[in-house]
Formats: sequence, C-alpha cells, structure tokens
Amino acid sequence: MKRYLARLVAAALCCGGCTPQPSTERIVGETMGTTYDVTVTRSPDGIRRSDLESTIDAVLADINRHLSTYDPSSDISRFNVNPSIDWIPVSRVLLDAVMQSAQVSLATDGAFDITVGPIVKAWGFGSAAADTADPPDAEQIERLRLAAGHDKLVARIDPPALRKTVSALQIDVDGIAPGIAVDRIAERFEALGIRDYLVELGGEVRARGLSPADRSWRVAVEAPAAGERRPFALLELDGFAVSTSGDYRDFRETAGRRVSHTIDPRTAAPVTHRLTSVTVVHASTAMADAFSTALMVLGPDEGMEAARRLRIAALFIERPPGEGAFIESQTPEFASFRRPLP
Repeated sequence: MKRYLARLVAAALCCGGCTPQPSTERIVGETMGTTYDVTVTRSPDGIRRSDLESTIDAVLADINRHLSTYDPSSDISRFNVNPSIDWIPVSRVLLDAVMQSAQVSLATDGAFDITVGPIVKAWGFGSAAADTADPPDAEQIERLRLAAGHDKLVARIDPPALRKTVSALQIDVDGIAPGIAVDRIAERFEALGIRDYLVELGGEVRARGLSPADRSWRVAVEAPAAGERRPFALLELDGFAVSTSGDYRDFRETAGRRVSHTIDPRTAAPVTHRLTSVTVVHASTAMADAFSTALMVLGPDEGMEAARRLRIAALFIERPPGEGAFIESQTPEFASFRRPLP
C-alpha cells in the first residue's frame, strides 16, 4: 500500500532557474493527507485560473467521496463495515480503482494487494498503526492472513458491485488513489483543451507538453538517502507519469534489526531484501503508482524480472552492503526517459 511507503517526492525541474511566463498558472493545496502542485502553461483562450481550480477541486472531492478510508460515509468505508458476503453495490469510481488494482495484483502474483491494510497496521506502520514496537506473533499474522488476500475480493462490472468471500475483508486503495486522482485531473484538463501541464499529488507526477521553459517537463527522482534531499536521476516526460516507492524514510530498528515498512502481502511480513526504492514511468499515473509499490515488494531480482517481462520502465536502487554507493539497475524502457543530471 503506497500510504505505508515513504514517498520519494519527484521534484519538477520545469524552469531550471527561468522566470515563469505570464501565461503560467500554478495551483497548490492539500488533499488525501498530502499536498498537490499543479502547473498549467499556455491555457486555451477563455480558460481562467478559477476554471482550473474548480476542475481540480471537483476531481479531488469525487475521489475522496468514494475512496477515502478516513470518511465513514465514503463508498469504500461503507463497503468495509458491511459484513455481507453477497454482492454489495458500489460506485463506478470504487469499482474502477479495484479493477486497476486487480490488474497489478494478477501481473505481479499478489505483490500489490489492497486488502493488506490490517496486516501493515499490525506491524506498526501506517497512520492508524498499532501503538506498539512488538511485532505480531504467528497466531495473529495467520488470523489476519485468513481475512486478507486479493483473491478474496470479487468484482462485477454491470451493475457495479463487489463481493467479499470472507466477511472480515477490508480494502484500502490508498496505494493507487493518488495516481487515479492525477489521471482524472489530467483527463479533465485534456477535455478543456489544455495540452501543457504538470500535475503532482503526493509524489505522483504526470506531465504533458511544454514547461514554462519551452521544453518538455523535467522531473528529478530523489536519491534514497534518509538524511538529505538530492537528485539521483533526471527524467524528461511528455504524456507520461512517474511514481517512486521507497522504504528509506519509514522503518524502525527492533532488537538491532532494521524492519522495513514494505510488507509483502504474500508472506504478511516485512521484506528483507536490500532494495530501497523503485521508480516507474507509465502512461497511467495509477499504474505507475501501483507498479512501483509491487516492484518494491518483489525486490531487486524478482522485481527486475517482472519489470522486464511486463516491459515496464523502471529504475531499481539498492542499499550498498557497506558505505559504498547505491547500486542501480534499470530496464531498457526506463533508459529512454532518462537524461543527464545538470
């Protein structure tokens, strides 16, 4: 779940020190427990700043109304408290989120799973985590595993509905919802005739067209170092999205051992590999969001194998065994987006 992974904020290098042109509009705000930063250049005639703001607000309100686990009246919250194992009608927004999540779950053998929230919480991570430093025991883990699993959730397209095969099942789409929100904002912009924009929400970035510097948007991927913020790689995007998942900002030490907050849904336990971040570039922000999480779970070897098989543009960064430099590897697809750092 992306909420439980430290986001590597991809800093947009849109100007490189230039002064934004008068036609540039930048809109920032807060949503989903994080922030958003939207830049639009060269808006069509008749499109005002207020039109951009209302478009963004409408999308975010709709996403929260259906996908927020913090709102007890949301579609997903009502589904979670419903113990029925019969079909439960849901909104098209929630169904689409579940269907997109299922694509990634199936493609990665369950490495991405929207039902593992209670397991992550039991390990002491997440905003609603248990207030304890003690790891869950085997009995507790087994009990949670019986009430989780992407294969225990069934979807029906028409009319939209979901069905639990175990009544205790709960879902949390925070690992894909920010990407969905970014995609929907971009879709609304396209409908307005806007062709030059960058949308960032919670570290998920999608860009199209030209920046205020009259070139394709450039986005910096942060180095996975806990004590500093510096660029590790530079990407050039036009019509694509980028998302990074990592574990270097959210972990804890237990009995002298590093416990990652990246939980493998297949084992219900923290991962033990040395992979510290994964960056994915994709045409869909939602897919970039979910796949970066899944590949982070899979680790450097299994993850790279999956990325190559699925032809995903991905960058893997591993912690060095000692004090050396980070170890990186990338797919051929990722190399096509990468540019030299200035």
